[in-house]
Amino acid sequence: MGVPVHTRTERRAARRAGEGGRRIEYLAFRLAGESYAVQIADLAEILKPPPITEVPRAPWAVLGLVSVRGRLVTVIDLRRRLHIARASGDSVAALDPKARILLTDVGSGEQIGLLVDEVQEVWRLAPEQIESPDALGGVEPGHIAGIGRPAGVDGPILILLDLRPLLAAP
Repeated sequence: MGVPVHTRTERRAARRAGEGGRRIEYLAFRLAGESYAVQIADLAEILKPPPITEVPRAPWAVLGLVSVRGRLVTVIDLRRRLHIARASGDSVAALDPKARILLTDVGSGEQIGLLVDEVQEVWRLAPEQIESPDALGGVEPGHIAGIGRPAGVDGPILILLDLRPLLAAP
């Protein structure tokens, strides 16, 4: 019997699993200069913003509807939903070329699009790299799942969002 042959991909995957154990993948994005992230498992797709059709009398955070492969998707401005002010003169109508719509898939049967300023990168976070939302001080809303520190204490800080309560709240 010979020694089992492992491909480079299998060796790399085994090494990653041994380095940090179970890790969760988060997609990082920017809103008003701050870094936020959501679990990749909650996302279906990332889109360049197509034309958005406004909906009369829609809630303030709802920008309108877009058609994605013949299916209508409600688009929410995540800045508005999180009550993050836009700079003066910064209008939703004039979207930055880096803006993207994150199509969520949180099990409600309906996809919701979230408008963000810019998609950054994917981080694989181990449990020890995620702090409780209490680390921010004060009472935090239920849609903040924690604070991610992907590169340790000196690395970037990610505000980890839980999309279920964020999308369920009025």
